[in-house]
Amino acid sequence: MGIIVCKDVSKSFGEKVALDNVTVDIPEGKIFGLLGPNGAGKTTLIRIINRITIPNSGTVLFNGQPITQEDVEKIGYLPEERGLYRKMKVGEQAMYLAQLKGMSAREAGAELKKWFVRFGIESWWNKKVEELSKGMAQKIQFITTVVHKPSLLILDEPFSGFDPVNAQLIREEILRLKAEGATVILSTHNMESVEELCDNIALFNKSKVVISGGVDEIRHKYGNNNVELVYTGNLQLKPVAGKFTVLSDQDDAGRHTAVLSLEDGTDTNTALTEIMSQKVSINSFRELVPRMNDIFIKLVTEE
Repeated sequence: MGIIVCKDVSKSFGEKVALDNVTVDIPEGKIFGLLGPNGAGKTTLIRIINRITIPNSGTVLFNGQPITQEDVEKIGYLPEERGLYRKMKVGEQAMYLAQLKGMSAREAGAELKKWFVRFGIESWWNKKVEELSKGMAQKIQFITTVVHKPSLLILDEPFSGFDPVNAQLIREEILRLKAEGATVILSTHNMESVEELCDNIALFNKSKVVISGGVDEIRHKYGNNNVELVYTGNLQLKPVAGKFTVLSDQDDAGRHTAVLSLEDGTDTNTALTEIMSQKVSINSFRELVPRMNDIFIKLVTEE
């Protein structure tokens, strides 16, 4: 059983069904992606986990027990709707938010200084929030979300507003926090980040979970048995009945890049044996696994 387990959770707002009998199991120490188009129910589930809103039915367990307000205080939550007090100084506000999470002034000051140094923003301490760009304010909010070292982090679109360099900085920090033992729930539309960061995902569409599981497992499940072969030889590779067909073969001065479709029951060793029998020199051979972005579009469109 995971650190967070949502069982048969449903939530409606009047006639609008936001979540329809949703069950997800979020393993401890992993990065779990909540994916789906806008309005699919991801943010509603996040708000239920944080006890901002209450489900119509179903249960949310934290470490095997119904989640309480005391449990919520152990969570670091970065909502999609950002909010800092614009007239306050950055350091003053960061101290205030850290102390709301139960840190002493001394502890908060020491930990915040470490984070400001890590992000190279020591000079921002006495700036007013209104002087910051959107991306700069995002950094402050990320720091105040993680500074109290929560065991569970919930990040709703954490890369919004960041340029590629700072988005990569946040990705690296998320991976570091995971390595230190944190569990991370990541809600994002950024499929590149999903492949780079997430161990497991749940894909939502129209208030339901369409598919859930390990990222690698899901990518292989939706693969089509295609492989890419780079080889050299004087002749083009020929298909082998019952083993593989050749979908394409591009020749660049004797260096070929081919895409093969393996027949059901043909493993890579068998395919390689057949290829080598044709007297070609193999440079590389790899499975062509679909990207999460393609799987996302396929599943949502089919729904």
